[in-house]
Parts: sequence; structure tokens; C-alpha cells
Amino acid sequence: MKLKVNEGTTDRIIRGVGGAALLVGGLLVGDTAGIIMLVAGAMLLFTAATGFCGLYALLGISTCPAQKNN
Repeated sequence: MKLKVNEGTTDRIIRGVGGAALLVGGLLVGDTAGIIMLVAGAMLLFTAATGFCGLYALLGISTCPAQKNN
């Protein structure tokens, strides 16, 4: 199953930077809050790398310019 890209470049950059920040913060904080930050950061980095957001797909949202032209 191929995931359909539904994130634009700006969205992917923001997710990548936010995900990296959450990963670093999670490593520094530790404890339960740190684990939550690590998981959220990993999810953001995954969506930034693949260009696919499951929540966007469920809601029918796309920030990808190629998708808007179709």
C-alpha cells in the first residue's frame, strides 16, 4: 500500500523541526513527560519524512500543492 502524500513542503519542514525539538527535549526531561515527548517527536519526524499524515487523510485535508490542482 502506497501512502498518498498530503503534506506540503512548509508543513513537512515545520514537522521536522518540531519533531527534532521534541526528541531532544524528551531526552533532556526524562520521566513520563520525556517519553511522551519522544513518542510525539518520533511521530512528527515520521510524517515529515513520508509526507503522509493519517489525521489529514481522515479529515480530507491536504497542504500539498499538487493535490490541490487535481
